[in-house]
Amino acid sequence: MHPPITVISQRNHVFRQRIEVDSLEALYADVPEVVGGEGSAPDPHDYFDISLGTCKAITVQMYARRKQWPLTAITVTVQRDDSLEAKGTYKLNVVLALHGITDPEQRARLEEISHRCPIQRLMTQATIDITTQAV
Repeated sequence: MHPPITVISQRNHVFRQRIEVDSLEALYADVPEVVGGEGSAPDPHDYFDISLGTCKAITVQMYARRKQWPLTAITVTVQRDDSLEAKGTYKLNVVLALHGITDPEQRARLEEISHRCPIQRLMTQATIDITTQAV
């Protein structure tokens, strides 16, 4: 089991939260000003999208390294369309810029491998059971 992630409301801020993950440097979350926040940090939707982008980048890097392919860097851009979220549809468009890879077959394979990242599988195939209790 992984150590818990702790979210703590920030004093003197409307909705800003400090996020503690193990012994790592704290992260922060907020909501945009349009919904009453300060817009001082990524919002929870951003972190959802970030998890997909970073997972795809890491998965592709690990595969290219194992194959000893000339991937020098990867840039992952995640574009959200949440216009139908209230109706149950949340769309993410992902663009991979594979720096150093010129072979079309390697590029296609790395794109395919990106679809196998654990977060994409979690988002698209898993049943997630959430238990919440107030103490």
